[in-house]
Order: sequence, then C-alpha cells, then structure tokens
Amino acid sequence: MSVNDTAYDTAGSALEPGDVPRMPRPDVRETAAHSIPGGLALLLGLVGSLLGAGAVVGGGVLAGDGSGGVGAVLIVLGVLLLIGSVFAMSGLNMVAPGEARVVQLFGRYTGTIRKDGLRWVNPLTTRHKISTRVRNHETAVLKVNDAYGNPIELAAVVVWQVEDTAMASFAVDDYIEFVSTQTEAAVRHIAIEYPYDAHDEAGLSLRGNAEEITEKLAAELTVRVEAAGVTIVESRFTHLAYAPEIASAMLQRQQAGAVVAARKTIVEGACGMVEDAITRITAQDFVELDEERRATMVSNLLVVLCGDRSPQPVMNTGSLYQ
Repeated sequence: MSVNDTAYDTAGSALEPGDVPRMPRPDVRETAAHSIPGGLALLLGLVGSLLGAGAVVGGGVLAGDGSGGVGAVLIVLGVLLLIGSVFAMSGLNMVAPGEARVVQLFGRYTGTIRKDGLRWVNPLTTRHKISTRVRNHETAVLKVNDAYGNPIELAAVVVWQVEDTAMASFAVDDYIEFVSTQTEAAVRHIAIEYPYDAHDEAGLSLRGNAEEITEKLAAELTVRVEAAGVTIVESRFTHLAYAPEIASAMLQRQQAGAVVAARKTIVEGACGMVEDAITRITAQDFVELDEERRATMVSNLLVVLCGDRSPQPVMNTGSLYQ
C-alpha cells in the first residue's frame, strides 16, 4: 500500500487518516531469481572435476614420457577445468521448505529463490537465507493510560509471516526487530485510543469490545509492518487488566455498577408485575380499590418484589383509615 492509498481494517471500514502511520514507499519488490535444478548442475560439476583431474594426470604422464609441450598444455587445461568446475559448484544452494534465498550480484538485488530443493544460480552472486515460516511475537506486559487516563496493563501476541523477502532484506535494517517495535507501538496506540470500560454504552472499550479492538489492532499493524514486507496473520490481546494501584478501586466501581444494573432490572420487572396485578383486579372487579388502597397495595407489592430479604407478614385487624 502506498502512502496515498486508503487503508481499510479487516471489517472493510476505512480507517481514519490520523490512525494510519505514513510509511515510506518501498524501493524494491520481490522477483523470482533465475535458477536451474541443482541436480543437473551438480552432475556437470562432478564430470568437469573428473575430466580436469584426468587431464592433469594425463599431462603428467605425457610430460614424463618426453612430450613436455603437450603434457604441459593438458596440465594447464586440467587445472583450469578443475578450478572452474569447483567454482561453478559453489553456486549450488539447498533451500528447505519455509525458507528462501535472497540473491545479490555485486550488491544489486537479482531475485529470490523460493522453490525448495537443490538449486543452482550464478556463483558470482551472494545468497543469504531468510525464513518465510509463520512466527509468533508476544509483547511484554505494557503499562499505559487508557482514553480516560486510567493506568492499565496489557500484552498482545501477533502471528506474522514474511511475504516479500526483498523488502524484508533491504527496506528495513532488521525486520524482526522492526516487527517487534511496531507491534509495541500499535498496542500502545490502540490502548490510549479506547477506554478499558466505556461509560457510554455506544462507545467501544478494550474489555467490552475485544473483537472490534483486535480487528483495529490487526489493521494498524498491517499498515505499520507493510514496509518490511511482512503480513499479519492474526493478533490478540493476551493480558488486559487495570494497573495494581487502581485495581481495587475499579473493582468496587464495577461491583457498584453491577448492583445498580441488577436493581434497575428488578425494579422494571416489579413495576410490570404490579401494573398487571392492579389491572387484573380492576378488570375483574372483585375488590373495590380507592386511591389510598391502591397506593397501599402498590407500596406493599413493590416492597415484597424489590426487597433483598424475605418479607415479614403483618396482620392488620383494623382499618386503613383508623
């Protein structure tokens, strides 16, 4: 993605421009290196080495028999053929599955060998190995302030893989360290953008909207590490908690919120039950209730339904008006 392209998260929604770090445009992209099967190159190298060794031995025999000129020529040709064969076999490379070889000729990038097995390339080139296997990176437990300024602790694990070996080799100094640093930066940025618990039910929070937050984390990581030719497979938070210095206070706040929510639900249900009871009594007309009796019944029913203890019945032998 170039710096002028629009970034999208994994859910398909466009990221805000301020959320996308501006990474430099890569100068090099991965291409396939020209190579041939190594078995054929190995066979030709061995044949050349045997012929060179045979020419040297034959030249020595001829030189001993008095044919010094012919023998000397054979020795020189044999030595050159032997050196050339050994030098040519230095272009052989063993590529294991999940690995690649980045090929350079006099400092210029010429391509990447991804096909596993024995391959041969120009022996004048330099080749260095780079892993294309899927890797895990787990951050340390980071202490940051969330959107409300509360200190929290969080850690994340990122599953990533090298997609472009040329960019991983030449666009950044050390792609493994680059991924590590950018992962920590993305986790910190996400943590300060959202609260641990949202006061507004419509807002996103780190604890209450884990799926949405991890999608945004993966989207930001994808943009951050793209300059290194790395693709993000998955990212997850592995640790999320308030910092120890405020954990007890926040626990009390959560408990109070749970109690209030439970009481609200109880009151709503009790009001509905009282309304149904009054409606049925009035509809069946088996008891005549004036306003004072109706208010007393509503009060008694709410006490029974909303109380956190079993009610104690009281027998009224008199009248409500005396």
